[in-house]
Amino acid sequence: MSTVTKYLLYGPNQTLRRLPGKLFEISEPKFLYEYKAPSSDDEIFVAVYEQYEKQINATITLTCIIECTNSYNRIEMKKAGGRMGFRGSSLSEEKNIEAVVVDFIMDYSKRFGLSLQEEVDDKISAESEED
Repeated sequence: MSTVTKYLLYGPNQTLRRLPGKLFEISEPKFLYEYKAPSSDDEIFVAVYEQYEKQINATITLTCIIECTNSYNRIEMKKAGGRMGFRGSSLSEEKNIEAVVVDFIMDYSKRFGLSLQEEVDDKISAESEED
C-alpha cells in the first residue's frame, strides 16, 4: 500500500493561490521551501511537518509538496516514520499531522467551491483490477 497521497484542486486562480498560505498559518511546518518560476507564475512549496507521538515513542514526518499553477494546485503528501505492527490499544486520541492537513484541504475546497480530485497511481489501479 502506498503512503503517498495526491490531490488535484481546480478553481479560481486567486483562491488556489491562497491555499498554501492558509495551510501554513493553520499548521506551521518545521521546514518550508518556496520556489517561484522566473518565467511564469508557477510556485512550488515543500513543507516538512514533524510530530512526536508519545504513546508509541516515535516521530512521524509528513512531507507536503504543493505545486501552484494558474489552473490547478497539485498536492502530494508522503508520510514516513512511526512504528509498524500491532501495538494493542495505544491509538492516540490526538489527530496526527496528516489528518490535520487532509482535513484542512477538504474543508478549504468545500468552503470555496473548489473541485477536489484524488489522484490514483496507474500501478495500484492495475493491481486492483487483476484481483
